[in-house]
Amino acid sequence: MAKEKWESIYRGIKVKKHPRRKHGVKPDVYFSARFQFNGKRINSGLGWASQGWTLDKAIIRMNELKDDARKGAGGTTHRKKQIAADEHRKEQDALEKKQQEKQAKDLMTLEMFFKNIYYPAIQAEKKKKAHTTEEQLFRIWINPTIGDKPFKEISTFDLERLKKTMLDAGKSPRTLEYALTTLGMIFRYAERTGHHVGEIPTTRIKRPKYDNKRVRFLSLDEAHHLLDILKMMSPQVYDMALLSLHCGLRAGEIFSLTWGAVDIGHGLINLLDTKSGRSRTLSMTADVKRIFTGMGPGRREELIFLARTGGKIEIISNSFRNAVKKASFNDGITDRRQRVTFHTLRHSFASWLVMEGISLHEVKELLGHASLAMTERYSHLSPDRNRKAADTMGAIFQKVNPEQIKIMNTRQRGAI
Repeated sequence: MAKEKWESIYRGIKVKKHPRRKHGVKPDVYFSARFQFNGKRINSGLGWASQGWTLDKAIIRMNELKDDARKGAGGTTHRKKQIAADEHRKEQDALEKKQQEKQAKDLMTLEMFFKNIYYPAIQAEKKKKAHTTEEQLFRIWINPTIGDKPFKEISTFDLERLKKTMLDAGKSPRTLEYALTTLGMIFRYAERTGHHVGEIPTTRIKRPKYDNKRVRFLSLDEAHHLLDILKMMSPQVYDMALLSLHCGLRAGEIFSLTWGAVDIGHGLINLLDTKSGRSRTLSMTADVKRIFTGMGPGRREELIFLARTGGKIEIISNSFRNAVKKASFNDGITDRRQRVTFHTLRHSFASWLVMEGISLHEVKELLGHASLAMTERYSHLSPDRNRKAADTMGAIFQKVNPEQIKIMNTRQRGAI
């Protein structure tokens, strides 16, 4: 290979011509600077004429490199100086980007965060019913009140306004509780994603008090009547209702039930990863066993109850509500605790067992409650509870001397 031919065109500036490449009508020319520093010769390539380099520009850069070398600043070659400049520019760009991101987060309103970040995320994480409820609460109540405010501007005063707006509109304390809970989840997600720093205002707001415990349960006659109607309307909903009445399963547990969880031979249902986070095993009644025997078995991973589309059921069919309506169970009922819903079947299961003398601890295990406190709502149905209280009170009164009662009555008349 022929040795490259350099030509000195100025003191410290050399050039070489490209053997083939042209810059205009002339060959492209590469510029290089050379100078002495601390007894060392430093050569620094600069660039091609086609990249904008000229003799004047090369001289200026050579003098800059000499000054940098004397001052001990920057690189001693054009390449090093260019790298240092690039790194500085990247640092500045990163800093500017960080400032812009911070400014964007500071200016992001609650509405922008919900629509662009929070709601798309929970659609993938939560069940359809759950994220749809949150979207409705945000769209109808939260957004019109505080949606245009950035996170740092939302205060407890704003939340009090939201409370007043909803209560004045006649919304129930339970609905208001849902709205405040939704807002709290939005704030916590914003905190995790770096869109909010500081106190979450929902932690300081006073929540409405309400008793949401359902008290309605079916009598045996009502249960049979409802099942008869469902059997004609929808065999699948009939099967699910019977399963809830006989085994106390939640609707979600029924929707998620696979053949792998059903042991027809031993008459057992094995529920894993339930709502409470606890697994439990239930025994089938003869009617439940007949249902499963007539349907299957299927593949272990196959869902037992399917939606019309062939996928997983998300909510109970309208057939159940229509059956309840036909049975007139909810006619004239305005208190939601007294209304018959699919959950009433599970509530009836527990109520019947307690009334028959099954202990609360046993019922707790069958229902899969996380604590006994959740099961104690059924304690008033225990046949022993009221009898024991009445017997105890009778015994107390039997201990009182009749003469003492006469004296007490005389004193009371005298006081009057």
